[in-house]
Amino acid sequence: MAKFRKIGILTSGGDAPGMNAAVRAVARKALDEGVEVVGIIGGYSGLINENIIPLTPRSVSNIISRGGTMLYTDRCLEFKTEEGMQKAIATCRAHEIDAIVALGGDGTFRGATDLTNRGIPSVGIPCTIDNDITATDYTIGFDSAMNTTMHMIDCLRDTCVSHARCNVVEVMGRDCGQIALYTALASGAVGAVVPEVPFDEKELIDRISTLARTGKRGFLVVVSEGVLTPDGQKYGEVLAKRIADGTGVETKFARLAHVVRGGSPTLRDRLTATKMGVAAVETLMEGKSNVVICEVDGKIVETDINYALIADRTYKNKLKPGDHDAFAPEQVAEMRALAERRRAEIVEAYDMLAHTSK
Repeated sequence: MAKFRKIGILTSGGDAPGMNAAVRAVARKALDEGVEVVGIIGGYSGLINENIIPLTPRSVSNIISRGGTMLYTDRCLEFKTEEGMQKAIATCRAHEIDAIVALGGDGTFRGATDLTNRGIPSVGIPCTIDNDITATDYTIGFDSAMNTTMHMIDCLRDTCVSHARCNVVEVMGRDCGQIALYTALASGAVGAVVPEVPFDEKELIDRISTLARTGKRGFLVVVSEGVLTPDGQKYGEVLAKRIADGTGVETKFARLAHVVRGGSPTLRDRLTATKMGVAAVETLMEGKSNVVICEVDGKIVETDINYALIADRTYKNKLKPGDHDAFAPEQVAEMRALAERRRAEIVEAYDMLAHTSK
């Protein structure tokens, strides 16, 4: 078992409900193992600027139900430079921080790898509402964001039906359409537009026209923010106008934006965050680092961060020359199979929506 005097915790990138629950779990598990714990305020910027506070069992009390992150967050461009990384390393040395647990998405994990490669063992915990880390089935914050989105869409339905309107709702998710697709299914939407599946605009407009003639009063269409027009416009606003022009149905546009990142985390996110936080400390205590804690087939497992990053690029068609060279052929095959499984799950859900959106 590895001997650590002190572990640092940071949250980086976009905030996600459940981050605080993970901070709490990491802190209390480490303290229970006799390891001192500090919180790094403001992500990698805080590490560069030595913005560090001690964490105790009491300082993380009552945060499990709070959204956002008590450690605050940032997107730190300076940390991407060698000079910035060396400042972060110097902070770790000066404060005797032996290891880092980093909460966030793929950018956060790249930072954790940089720290590990420079002598500070690091472990990542996937926290992003987008659920877009390919190596894990689930990321902390996804369920909470979907529930918030679903609640707001349900509210819009009430007024849509009252006024015989259509409402096109744009939701977050970057280049991943899972929030849009799954909330469309759960909200009884008539359609969804996501980056992963080709969209037939004419078919949707014709279907809304037909449904309106047969007495349907309210229509909801959910669009992922990552879908753009060929000239780079947000597609949701464009689609709303085209539906209005093509159907004669009054159509409104709503952009939910960052509100879905906030709010109290759901049970699933609190539970998953707690499991992953405890597993992160156990992994470090076993002498392992440069891994991300994942949920795969319902189990909490550890995955090499480099594998996770390249598997992500494989799925998102963002591979760079030589990305697969460091991996065995069997691992590359696993990445490609994982990508195909992800794509199949999206298509299956999209087909389900087509059969139920009448």
